Amino acid sequence: MSQTTSSDIVLSVNGIEVIYNHVILVLKGVSLQVPAQGIVALLGGNGAGKTTTLRAVSNLLQGERGAVTKGSIELRGERIENLTPADLVKRGVVQVMEGRHCFAHLTIEENLLTGAYTVKSKAQVAANLEKVYNYFPRLKTRRTSQAAYTSGGEQQMCAIGRALMANPTMVLLDEPSMGLAPQIVEEVFHIVKDLNAKEKTTFLLAEQNTNMALRYADYGYILESGRVVMDGSAADLRSNEDVKEFYLGVGGGERKSFRDVKSYKRRKRWLA
Repeated sequence: MSQTTSSDIVLSVNGIEVIYNHVILVLKGVSLQVPAQGIVALLGGNGAGKTTTLRAVSNLLQGERGAVTKGSIELRGERIENLTPADLVKRGVVQVMEGRHCFAHLTIEENLLTGAYTVKSKAQVAANLEKVYNYFPRLKTRRTSQAAYTSGGEQQMCAIGRALMANPTMVLLDEPSMGLAPQIVEEVFHIVKDLNAKEKTTFLLAEQNTNMALRYADYGYILESGRVVMDGSAADLRSNEDVKEFYLGVGGGERKSFRDVKSYKRRKRWLA
């Protein structure tokens, strides 16, 4: 991100490689930067490495027998590869997992309160809860409902709200649009933008819905097969002819799905 000075960078991922089960190389030298109070999108299809990148940052790889074997990850200039997920939450980094993972047997409000385990002040917990309800009024009306009996959109809002209960400065948001109706996706992304503007929350989000992500993000990185193949401002990526054809389904005359694109010959500047 050439337009951003080093003092503005809150997260720096520097040439990381990630291996699963000691043999499967998933990330192959991924580098990216996230500025303070920005929204950065990781884009690409299934298997591109988006979720693995987020889990490398939040150090959730160990549960899946994965490890960062090369490179470094820095949060405000501090190496964080060896910190625990709990340590990172205390430093203001919280991940919202793909698939939401709400506790089905708990109510919406009980789910939200589980996100506040690092907050010691009861008054602060109450204030955080009220803030979440202000951003997600639908959750307030469903606060006594078990999460299992709420909609996918309400569960996604609950998962984001639960993350906000920890007073994060950065949220890692994995596939927020997955399985949601277009209208709900729009609503979720609008709230993300609102949180960014009003609460100064930084977002690094992984998303297959390239069109939606680039409407709300400031900057984007496109991953394929564990490598960054292109990056730029959201405006530049939206107007790029390759991105239009390969990821937005326009340009080149005929629409193509990502499955079609996989066998499509890349232009040389796309090669890592």
